[in-house]
Amino acid sequence: MKTPHCITLSFIVLLFGNVSSFAETLREAVGRDYQENLRDLFIHFHQNPELSFRELETAKRMASELRALGYEVTEGVGQTGVVAVFKNGDGPTVMIRADMDGLPVREKTELPYASKKRQNDRYGVEQHVMHACGHDVHITALVGTARQLMNRKDTWSGTLVLICQPAEEIVGGAKAMLEDGLYTRFPKPDYALALHVASGIPLGKIVIYPETAYSGADTVDIIVHGIAGHGASPHRSIDPVLVASQIVVSLQSIVSRTLNPLEPGVITVGAIHGGTKHNIISDRVEMQLTVRSDNFETREILLEGIERVSEGVGRSLGVPENLLPEVIVSESESTPPTINDEATATFVRGTLEKSLEKGTVIDWPRGGMGAEDFAYFVHPDHGVKGVYFRIGGTATDSTEDAPPHHSPLFEIKPEPPIKTGVEAMVVAAEALLKRN
Repeated sequence: MKTPHCITLSFIVLLFGNVSSFAETLREAVGRDYQENLRDLFIHFHQNPELSFRELETAKRMASELRALGYEVTEGVGQTGVVAVFKNGDGPTVMIRADMDGLPVREKTELPYASKKRQNDRYGVEQHVMHACGHDVHITALVGTARQLMNRKDTWSGTLVLICQPAEEIVGGAKAMLEDGLYTRFPKPDYALALHVASGIPLGKIVIYPETAYSGADTVDIIVHGIAGHGASPHRSIDPVLVASQIVVSLQSIVSRTLNPLEPGVITVGAIHGGTKHNIISDRVEMQLTVRSDNFETREILLEGIERVSEGVGRSLGVPENLLPEVIVSESESTPPTINDEATATFVRGTLEKSLEKGTVIDWPRGGMGAEDFAYFVHPDHGVKGVYFRIGGTATDSTEDAPPHHSPLFEIKPEPPIKTGVEAMVVAAEALLKRN
């Protein structure tokens, strides 16, 4: 005989009070944890940022926090990465990732806990260091998520894999962890989750894109050769500064005239270095580019175009064939686009809309072509279904006035994104762990 719906509902109410009060219990637990632990932890991380592949103390602190919660912790994965595993019976494996590196930026926010840290980078050069992209929010939220999921282990079954990833800012850490056996030494995930705080999204609001969450990025160098000479006799030289200048302007025609106008693409020349003195024509100019695309076809169009335009400009200005510009695409600082699994992203969004406070999940334009090496974890070759969402951390009255990521004035109001981020991640992870 079937159990009447009223009896089933009464049983649920006896266990949990009601669905909304059960959700409120999680919200209250996260709020208490923020006041008692996470607020101070965030301040500690913000005051003590570390550069890519130099996150030694950050990794040590994260390992200590996760180990104290009962996770089996392995350090030194992919150089400075941390992996924490908790097996809780049969069920799916869900991986939750947080990146932990800072940037070589001198903080100018005037916050009472502003970073004054300096550190030698991986090349031995001393740099100012700042969490100018919100990774301090990410690792703090990961600790909060780990605590709540452990406290609620009787409500779910499966395996949790929590990772503290190094070197996202140079898009090297995800690849390093995979090469060090992340998916072979540890349980391979069925699902992978991550969040990124955003200074330009309303405070505490969550945005989930059904497919492309972040663009792909390629780091490209162009070496422009010339023939040196006296600045007063340019006709006896080939000026690489002039060649480089023409290349900068001509590169923009690749996006405007070879891409479908409905397909996004970016070519930015971030740096040019050449010459030593006012009246000397040098023989070399070095250009540094970032190239952004949302799919592999667009990427090929842009990279092929950069080589074609660079060589074409060189020829048009009389550069000999043996001195034509060289285009070098970095293998270590490039990443494919981060593509959410559409069905899983739709499922997670629906779950959050039902479980979180009404209006927390919103639609919001991407607003740029930022890149993420989380893409390597969810690359189609691995068969891992990924969902990467953003959460608002705007500390100004207007999202338009918020200093952008990587700015020395970048500021996050930490409490709303950390608390909402923990709650959202716990709800999403539990839903996936219970998913057939």
